[in-house]
Amino acid sequence: MPRIPFRLGLGRLGLGRLGLGHLGLELGGLALAALWLLAAPAQAQRGTAGPINQPNLDAAIEGAEEWLARREAEGWLLRGQFTGVVQGNSRFRSPYRGENSLSPKFAVENTQSIDLVLGRRLWHNAEVIAVPSLTRGFGLSNARGAAAFPNNEAFRLGSNDPYAFMSRLFVRQTIDLSADAATAQDPDPMRFTGALARERITITAGKVSVWDFFDDNRYAHDARSQFLNWAMVGAGAVDYAADARGFTNGVVLEWENGRNAIRTGGFMVARQANGLSLDTRISQAWQWLTQFEQAWAIGARPGVVRLIGGLSRTRSATWARLTNAVQDGMADTEGLRAYRTKTMAGLNLEQEITDSLGVFARLGWNDGRAQNWMFTEMDWSASAGLALNGRGWGRAVDTVGAAFNVGGLTAVHRRFLEAGGIGFITGDGRLRYAPEIAVETYYDIGLAPGLNLAANAQLLVNPAYNADRGPVPLLALRLHAAF
Repeated sequence: MPRIPFRLGLGRLGLGRLGLGHLGLELGGLALAALWLLAAPAQAQRGTAGPINQPNLDAAIEGAEEWLARREAEGWLLRGQFTGVVQGNSRFRSPYRGENSLSPKFAVENTQSIDLVLGRRLWHNAEVIAVPSLTRGFGLSNARGAAAFPNNEAFRLGSNDPYAFMSRLFVRQTIDLSADAATAQDPDPMRFTGALARERITITAGKVSVWDFFDDNRYAHDARSQFLNWAMVGAGAVDYAADARGFTNGVVLEWENGRNAIRTGGFMVARQANGLSLDTRISQAWQWLTQFEQAWAIGARPGVVRLIGGLSRTRSATWARLTNAVQDGMADTEGLRAYRTKTMAGLNLEQEITDSLGVFARLGWNDGRAQNWMFTEMDWSASAGLALNGRGWGRAVDTVGAAFNVGGLTAVHRRFLEAGGIGFITGDGRLRYAPEIAVETYYDIGLAPGLNLAANAQLLVNPAYNADRGPVPLLALRLHAAF
């Protein structure tokens, strides 16, 4: 589950002004903020507020678990999380830069997010869920300058002051199709505790994140406990519907039987590229996604493959016409826009190798004829990686991850940037094209029930597809807590 927030108020700092030592001070301060809560270890967290079938922060507070359980028995759900990320980049080679370039100076930024998950049972297998959120902070260079941006907690609308909004508000109805219960509790923190039928249909309608339903992966889908980079959390070339904060309105229909699943949904799209408002002309502007899942086991080791297909219709312009406009010096390109449909596809694999080791891989593609609109600027992508827990060195609550992504552009999209065009997240004013490569590794430490601290390192090669700039080394520290 992506994107639910509390942020540690650590102010914007630029290493170009304050020196590299201040990055170490910020990272060290975040570590010290975690250590005072050090207690019995717990498993690493995933999702909005951490899975509901393992200890969270309430396990460390006398009576808290029992109180929350009583409220849930009365039909009320209360959970929450916070995540703070401090991330910095060192100086890197940059003979020129444009409007959407990653700054080549030493820099450090931070993001904080807090979410509360509030739920109420309505009738049998039906509930309404609301998630009020509070966010603050900025991504490096205001979340621009790399298609595989290195912090998925960084919204493209940063703020110096805390910003409150309703990130999710939806109604969900589950329809049992079998009498036998699933063998394990659904780890979704936005669900009430309790057994679910192995075969079931679920209908969800309201404000959601598309990633709550699509492109899930056991080893790489949650920037709050796993990889931070956008392209490791989801297929970079699939332009998932969202406003600039990562949410949209839609309806999702899911069928699953414990081994296979089909998920399909329709969503509203942004009115402008990277825009906060959604296009209300839903007969002309929409996105439709369908995902087929097949689970298997190699010996006793489970694996899953997910095939994603989608159509996204936005009021956009083709790259060819935009390139001509740039070359002709045309400033106003509004007349070039029309409702156009983008075809997209993704492939998502996960496989357990041992009790401690799992691997994942993703492929993404879109037709690349018209503008990328909502997620990032990537027309094809390939990522893979692994996650290893610390059983082998006596730290079963810890996780080590390593992964990479390679992303690229269609020829017509490439020509637009070469001509000096500016997209919504990339644009150096000119371009010597090369595929963009992102490499990431992290070590996530289980400090206490529901409390995790992670150190993260990344390297961006050819940021924004530009072989003239970079490579860019980045370091980050992440603190995550859930109850």
